[in-house]
Amino acid sequence: MVSGMPTPVRAQRFAVVDVETSGLSIRRDNVLQVGVVLVDGEGTVLDRWSSLLAPRRRWWFRVGPTELHGIRRRHVRQAPPASQVLTELGTRLDGARFVAHNAEFDLAFLRKAAQRNGVHLPLNDPICTLRLSRQLDPQRQLSHRLADLCVRYDIQFVRPHDALADADATAALLPHLLRAHHIDTIDQLPTVAAQSAAPPV
Repeated sequence: MVSGMPTPVRAQRFAVVDVETSGLSIRRDNVLQVGVVLVDGEGTVLDRWSSLLAPRRRWWFRVGPTELHGIRRRHVRQAPPASQVLTELGTRLDGARFVAHNAEFDLAFLRKAAQRNGVHLPLNDPICTLRLSRQLDPQRQLSHRLADLCVRYDIQFVRPHDALADADATAALLPHLLRAHHIDTIDQLPTVAAQSAAPPV
């Protein structure tokens, strides 16, 4: 590559993350499961990983809408400690750009969990695929739920509300949105991150 030429976006690693939680309240609820899919800018999968997180209280804790995420108390009782899982997540996030669908939600729960467990997570300059998709539809004539976007972009979506399955779907969606926003080089990504962090229209 000629010196000084912009680096193509395919050279960037993206850590596409999803969390399943015991509910929607950042105050009352906690992360039950985390999934991360590492991809390049063209959507090629480099690595996949997920884990449940053991609760701080062994015998009483909320798992929330089991009918949605399928996670039961017996599952999380047998999971690794949250500090161990979050440390592993931090290793996988290192050097990659954080991506999530409705990133504000995932980030809030991950920051809470990291702070509670004394773990550093590199969560700077996140990209939110929900907000990137909404920007392509300023009149809001379309649905931007992950399941509906998968139908729109012909992406296979198996087991919604499983953290790794949701991360897989979001990872497959990401290159479509980058192309739609004419993102070709890595130096354009800070603008995308700023746009996806802005309040939705």
